[in-house]
Amino acid sequence: MRFIRRIYSIYGSIGFIMAFLILLPKFIYTIEVPGKKSQGRKLNRIWSKLFFGMLFFKVKIENRNHLKESEQFIFVSNHFSYLDIPVLGLIPFDLVFIGKSSLAKVPLFGYMFKNLHIAVDRNSLKSRGESMLKAKKALDEGASVVFFPEGGISSEAPPAMARFKDGAFKLALDKQIPIIPVTLSYNHLILPDDGKFLLRYKPVKVVIHEPITVKGSGPNEVKEIKEKCFAIIQEQLNKDNKPLAFKKENS
Repeated sequence: MRFIRRIYSIYGSIGFIMAFLILLPKFIYTIEVPGKKSQGRKLNRIWSKLFFGMLFFKVKIENRNHLKESEQFIFVSNHFSYLDIPVLGLIPFDLVFIGKSSLAKVPLFGYMFKNLHIAVDRNSLKSRGESMLKAKKALDEGASVVFFPEGGISSEAPPAMARFKDGAFKLALDKQIPIIPVTLSYNHLILPDDGKFLLRYKPVKVVIHEPITVKGSGPNEVKEIKEKCFAIIQEQLNKDNKPLAFKKENS
């Protein structure tokens, strides 16, 4: 079984790279031609669809009705797996991701990521400040922004999340933009962050929660809204990762 998973994981890695290389000329065009970056970010959705299609993964996105394409949102999600960004890339929005600075150093992929998204060194106060300014600019230009408020893959015991940081919630209050909590129910089981990089073939589940309106709220309410988002996502994780619930999802 481990050998089969290794072969499947190698196949998945090759598929991920090949899908990116197929789209690379279009990525370059959207980056180098002024005013085309939003189109470049939409290519991420095509990339994700190609990748999951090649893996024959079933992806279930619940509560799509909460997504109003005419609106902007700040999306906040749990983050346990390297699979999280490709999964969230399936959301039909112009999404700007905030990711760790090491992503910008990956050959070719880094060129795309640092030009279309926001790379941040979480150990640098200056870099964190610059990332927030870039996020504000992205919102001003009409995009929506995706945060992993745990500050990267930092939980030591998924599906229990690490504590949320304030950045996403301060930005939402500052710009008066609603927040959508998102639960990625099983990514930590499909591709655990254990250094082995072995895929498991299981359905992908994404739960889009009801938007949290922040209109009229101020800086003093950061903690309250942050805790509310944490509770919503953690409750869904606990529900979906009960043995009987997970068995039912796979039946």
